[in-house]
Amino acid sequence: MTRLVDIAPYLCRAAATTRDALARLNATDHLFQLIIGPDGKLLGTLTDGDIRRAMLAGGTLDAPVSQCLHRDPLVGRIGEEAANQEKLRKIGGYKAFLPVVDADGRVREVLVAGVPSSAAVETALVMAGGRGTRLGERTKDTPKPLLNVGDKPILEHVLTALEDAGVPEIFVSVHYLADQIDAFVGARAARARVKTVHEGEQRGTIGALGQLPRPLRGAVLVVNGDVISGVDFNAMAAFHTRHGYDATIGVARHEVDIPFGVIRHTPEGLFERIDEKPRIGHFVAGGIYLLSPEFAALVPADRPMDMPELLNEGRTLGLSIGLFPIHEYWRDIGRPHDLAAAERDHKP
Repeated sequence: MTRLVDIAPYLCRAAATTRDALARLNATDHLFQLIIGPDGKLLGTLTDGDIRRAMLAGGTLDAPVSQCLHRDPLVGRIGEEAANQEKLRKIGGYKAFLPVVDADGRVREVLVAGVPSSAAVETALVMAGGRGTRLGERTKDTPKPLLNVGDKPILEHVLTALEDAGVPEIFVSVHYLADQIDAFVGARAARARVKTVHEGEQRGTIGALGQLPRPLRGAVLVVNGDVISGVDFNAMAAFHTRHGYDATIGVARHEVDIPFGVIRHTPEGLFERIDEKPRIGHFVAGGIYLLSPEFAALVPADRPMDMPELLNEGRTLGLSIGLFPIHEYWRDIGRPHDLAAAERDHKP
């Protein structure tokens, strides 16, 4: 247990935007904020998971932080040391924290549970076997994961992110120009056990999972080899575990501007209103998935399978599938303009 007495970095005014609160949260060691009112009294708490749940409900990062704070949190009381420690124990989890308030409801210290000794994700699979045909000549002689973005290949961005998250075992599925990826993986100074898995024939967008050694050690993180992101994989694992999901899909917000006035009408065809050139947003699959061993077992070892088929089959069998909104940097590099944008984002 850690006792925080210098709590200024963890106090956030209720008037702040969610974006500002998130920036404060990410600048702290323990990844939470305590939301206080103008009088300094505790109004609620904020975690990364609270923000992602608000996004699922339609919230935005520019909305007030009040949209996503956890109101009426469990608190400790100054001078009740034994009771406070028992409350922290009941909250549970290595990221548990307990604000300790005085008689006026102002936070005086925070008790924080210990830091985990091992990675939250034990195994990852990077899907890097595709042909990348939409990128035309760029992938004629080079597999898409080895195209440079900034000063390093896309695959290096992905592997570095996984290693930074402490994932100890990483598999990379290969098929198109596999020898080049084999050579790249063999030459890099890895901080994890990184192995390539050869698809003798193309096995779809998730079929390679059926070739991984069994049994799997806990949930497996699947990442498309053409996605560069700043997603906190351990936060995703904590979100997955807390909700008891069998599979969790990392989803990104994609917005489209409609260049016309959109007519809204009743089922009978009567005009209600016109929305002039609206912007429509949807969550799209972000190419990042966390699958329990039970979910991964649905992938056959003897035939191709695509991710939509796997997810639909799991849903039919009654397995629970949750959504994890991505608020960090995220870019899927599938088309020439996506690659150009990523290159601008990572310009040395």
